[in-house]
Amino acid sequence: MQAAAPQIMLAGREARIGVCTGVFMKWNGQLGGLLAAAAVFGAACQASAVQAQGAAEKVFRYSFPIAETGFDPVQISDLYSRVLVANIFDSLYEYDYLARPLKIRPLLATAMPEISNDYKTWTISLRKGVLFNDDAAFKGKKRELTADDVVYSYKRHYDPKNKSQNVYLLENDKLLGLSELKAAADKGGSKFDYEKVVEGVRALDRYTVQFNLAAPSPRFLFRMSDAGAFGIVAREVVEAYGDKIMEHPVGTGPFKLDQWKRSSKISFVKNPNFRDERYEAEPPADDARSQAIYAQMKGKRMPFVDRVEVSIVEEAQPRWLSFLGNEFDLMERLPNTFSYQVIPNNQLAPNLVKKGITMDRVPALDVAFTYFGMENPVVGGYTPEKVALRRAIALAYNSDEEVRLSRKNQAVLSQSSITPMTFGYDPQFKSEMSEFSRPKAMALLDMYGYLDKDGDGWRDMPDGSPLVLEYATSPDAASRELNELWKKNMDAVKIKIVFKVAKWPENLKASRNGKLMMWGLGWSATDPDGETFLQMANGPAKGGANHSRFDLPEFNRLFQVQKALPDGPERFKAMQEAAKLMVAYMPYKTNAHRLNTDLAQPWLVGYRRHPTSRGTWKFVDIDLSKLPSK
Repeated sequence: MQAAAPQIMLAGREARIGVCTGVFMKWNGQLGGLLAAAAVFGAACQASAVQAQGAAEKVFRYSFPIAETGFDPVQISDLYSRVLVANIFDSLYEYDYLARPLKIRPLLATAMPEISNDYKTWTISLRKGVLFNDDAAFKGKKRELTADDVVYSYKRHYDPKNKSQNVYLLENDKLLGLSELKAAADKGGSKFDYEKVVEGVRALDRYTVQFNLAAPSPRFLFRMSDAGAFGIVAREVVEAYGDKIMEHPVGTGPFKLDQWKRSSKISFVKNPNFRDERYEAEPPADDARSQAIYAQMKGKRMPFVDRVEVSIVEEAQPRWLSFLGNEFDLMERLPNTFSYQVIPNNQLAPNLVKKGITMDRVPALDVAFTYFGMENPVVGGYTPEKVALRRAIALAYNSDEEVRLSRKNQAVLSQSSITPMTFGYDPQFKSEMSEFSRPKAMALLDMYGYLDKDGDGWRDMPDGSPLVLEYATSPDAASRELNELWKKNMDAVKIKIVFKVAKWPENLKASRNGKLMMWGLGWSATDPDGETFLQMANGPAKGGANHSRFDLPEFNRLFQVQKALPDGPERFKAMQEAAKLMVAYMPYKTNAHRLNTDLAQPWLVGYRRHPTSRGTWKFVDIDLSKLPSK
């Protein structure tokens, strides 16, 4: 299929990307000619690449395949918005960029937290002199971040008006008094009481904040290390912009929003108030590449680049062509469509090596899945015939085909929701989740009365009404390819399926409100723990991580049991029991754990894909001397 050139660039770049992309469109979308033509395409576009970068300005450019939803840490929940937000706001802690295994270190905090023996009390001392980016809300004064800002930022998640997509995480942690504040505002329809002092999060003094939990939470540190969800904001800014706060992010992080063309292009510039922060890391001794990056960057002040430009390019072909044409410095998550040509045998193609392009390839801490709306009258419910329907659909869908054909072997089959490389994953566990068996699927359907009762060739519900699956999808090529697999597999067992097409943010909104019957998407970890994936089925997380709205008391109990335990055999056992319930009731058909392949231009310095952290822009640099020249 021939894709149109993306019309998303700012003045001075629109003509260049249109002309350069047009060169490749002569191949009419056939992948075989892309790599052979890469040298021609690069030469055609090199001349203007230097001009685009500016005389001395360092600009980091790359693209997202999915549009952002906004910039308020409380209200967003999608991966791409969280990436943007994590580079504007700071959290109390952050991940060491190069350390493997992953390591958390202080960011806004001066040291690691003081933790009570029962994991219920966490006390954090804050750095002094950390300034928010300048904003009219501060009335011309420099504004220092204090413990009151931390308290306010966490309380915002409990304010019903904000409809936080992350409050379920804090409610699971049981911060004392905050759920009660939320309930009081919910019940009476009154304003949330930000002035009320509660034990759950309070300022002990100007630079000390303390969290008090009703139950042990050994991994509460993970919450404090996620700027995409729990970045610290200033109350004056939130109150000044009100309902427009999603458009006006003001943080203490390395970058600030400069220009925003919704679902098209977003640009950021250095925060002029950003503190003196130097590059430090602990790369593994056996990782020569990370060691070399550290030797080059050690002790230098961050951020290194002056500007970051993020373009939204939904279709894979123009996104890839723009990278080949030097429009983008990073090709994040190489589209599966190009994997056989770009990374044959999972090695970078020789012509790209010759150009100086480098590859970063790591397993993703994520799971790709299709969920069933548990409150939907067709596929939802906990009765035997409803469970049988979901399990039959799962058995009838060939996940291996998805991995081989749609994902071009850039993923591994999933056995449960818990992903490899996280605590709770069992490599020995094999389940029905990955099994493909049309005979079993049809036997289940027949046994529970899903038969063709009216003779039209399609199965009906047990009561004789039509059985029609409605699958939410997006208009991009990758989604269309997955849709074809779903249709082929459902046709084979005589289940009618139709596809409802909408933009990703629209589907997300509908999903949060429980409006979708089925939808396929992915869930990524922000920490190296399997609890992240169990959240997908945790009853209290309905409308947040729990897209399916699954709510099983025994699962909820096991979730709380594992949450209160430190890592060890007892916790591992509880997590595995919970994962097996997800297989038995099948609120999710998990398909694959993806492999991420990122490609960097030779002038992008210091890039390594981090498994969980989003706030990574400050760690990369642009070497102006290596930019293409005439």
